Amino acid sequence: MLDGLLYPNSVAVIGASRTPGKVGSAILSNLINGGYQGKIIPVNPTTDELFGLPCYKDVRDAGINIDHCVIVVPQRFVMDALAGASVVRAKAVTVITAGFKEVGAEGAAKEKEMVAFCRKHSIRILGPNCLGLINTENRMNASFAAQMPKPGNISVLSQSGALCTAILDWAEGRGVGLAKLLSIGNKADLCETDLLRALAQDKQTKVIAAYLESITSGPEFIRVAEEVSQEKPVVILKAGTTAAGGKAAASHTGSLAGADIAYGAAFTRAGIVRADNFEALFDYATALAMQPLPKGNRVAVITNAGGPGIMAADAVETLGMRMDALTPEIAATVKAALPPAASVANPIDVLGDAESDRYAMAVKEVLADPQVDSAVVILTPQAMSDCEATAQAIIDAEHHGKPVLTCFMGGSQVNEARNMFVAAGVPDYPSPERAVAALKSMVDYASWLGRPSRIVTRFPVNRHRVERIFARQERSGRKEMGEVEAKEILKAYDFNVPAGALARTGEEAVAIAQRVGFPVVMKIVSPDLLHKSDFGGVKLNLHTPAEVQDAYDLMMLRIRRRAPEAHLRGVLVEKMGKGGREVILGMHRDPQFGPMLMFGLGGIFVEVMKDVSFYLAPLTHEEALEMLKNTRSFALLRGVRGQAGVDLNAIAAALQRISQLVTDFPQIEEMDINPFMVGEVGTAPIVADARMILSGE
Repeated sequence: MLDGLLYPNSVAVIGASRTPGKVGSAILSNLINGGYQGKIIPVNPTTDELFGLPCYKDVRDAGINIDHCVIVVPQRFVMDALAGASVVRAKAVTVITAGFKEVGAEGAAKEKEMVAFCRKHSIRILGPNCLGLINTENRMNASFAAQMPKPGNISVLSQSGALCTAILDWAEGRGVGLAKLLSIGNKADLCETDLLRALAQDKQTKVIAAYLESITSGPEFIRVAEEVSQEKPVVILKAGTTAAGGKAAASHTGSLAGADIAYGAAFTRAGIVRADNFEALFDYATALAMQPLPKGNRVAVITNAGGPGIMAADAVETLGMRMDALTPEIAATVKAALPPAASVANPIDVLGDAESDRYAMAVKEVLADPQVDSAVVILTPQAMSDCEATAQAIIDAEHHGKPVLTCFMGGSQVNEARNMFVAAGVPDYPSPERAVAALKSMVDYASWLGRPSRIVTRFPVNRHRVERIFARQERSGRKEMGEVEAKEILKAYDFNVPAGALARTGEEAVAIAQRVGFPVVMKIVSPDLLHKSDFGGVKLNLHTPAEVQDAYDLMMLRIRRRAPEAHLRGVLVEKMGKGGREVILGMHRDPQFGPMLMFGLGGIFVEVMKDVSFYLAPLTHEEALEMLKNTRSFALLRGVRGQAGVDLNAIAAALQRISQLVTDFPQIEEMDINPFMVGEVGTAPIVADARMILSGE
């Protein structure tokens, strides 16, 4: 629980000062003025008293054990301050001082020295290079921020100290309380994972909001975040994700799997609510902190203006939620209570002259409807609007345990009403789109909580065969594994690979074609030609021995002219598969989070449309199906306008087998099956082409 950090009985400020504008002065003043009731020990070698408190030249001179030391001295004195903290048996230190790994190699070495010393003495470190921390429950403001928030149930972690001050100003301006605020700085010791664990156990914290620029350990973070998300929502704004990995990706999957994709997949697995910007971070956090979770995705919109109601309806549909009609009984009741010109179709338009009683009736009746899971209530101020009375009516209405989010649009006329909502625990937003987006975050989190238990299927496979293939590949010294070897591996994991073999002469090609049966497909095999069709290295629908012989001769002639340096191993002759939908299955091993599986339309469409979805391995059947649903092309796979759909479960099973393969063999860095030909239910999908990239280790 990190009690020494968050709930100390005593705090020393090493580097305290009385000079206005100095960090040591601000922290000491904040501890005193914030109302912290524990013992405060200022440390400064030049004075005996600070702000009415006895001041010690060295923390060792205090003569008592001190739970928490806040260190504000210049970098060259930090190690001595830590030595003093160890003498007074400090359980935690907050190192405000900068000048460590953020400034280069020398600073990084100093930071390692600091961490080694503190671990030896069982001292936990927050920072260095941080703003400090605030705990409103015990009124401890051990930071140099200018504001002390009022108590609340949202706790905040931030890798940016400057953003912490913006968060505090936002909270004060909106009247929102906070539980804890922790500036984690360089994360020399305590990182986001440690603090998630601590806040999961914190009774004051209902929602955790975080701004992160990096994650210390991907696998541990996913495991801990998933555990925490079971207990309380975690909302994260992740910055710095636009740059892809440092090396050039060699596969389709690798080229599409940037850093942001990896974080998105990790957050999805762990049940984290992801915010795309600063406003969304607290839009979502306040909704999750203030309102019950919806039981479904059916939204009712109540409005006094048609335009904003349409804006809300558009946002609901765009975000994948539903606006069902009211039940006939509720619709009749609402219609009878409204003027004839009002509409009870969803959105429910109570008209511009609506007063508080009309809103109260609409909210009460609509939320009593079993076909409504949540409501967004919109008001635009008209001449006859009593905004405060309407706000109170919405607050007082029976909500039936369903979430209500409001959107009182405007400025000065609705400010007091918006303050009333926040005080009553009803989140209010400046636009319909932001209100609906916040509601969507609640729907997604509730859906994640209600997901089936994760059961990862283990298929019977031939691992020994794959081990032999990899051993042979390792001896060759090549990282790229072409179609022949990749298909051997996939066949060992029970993929359906067309019958065929490698031919080194035209006569061998004819013999193979006659053995597997016509028609056949022929493909050049060369480690130097990654895109075979670009060099004329693919021939389809060959029906006779003469066609096979001619295709072999022409293919070899043309490729030797176009790519004279390429090493040609021969031509792969395979039985031509029946038609089907081309999809791509792939994997890219992210350096932070491990293997990410990819699904999308195959062939050239993956390059043109880039309509793909990613998920982290290991993968369950339900998660594999969700990958399919998360693509825009899902309707084509399911079947539209009388066209038969494809076997979705067969694709899901193939994704699960890839998940097992890449989990079993971490040396697979990237892989594509493209295209994977899948037909209607009852037909076996076929691996038409495949390749793998192995790690260089």
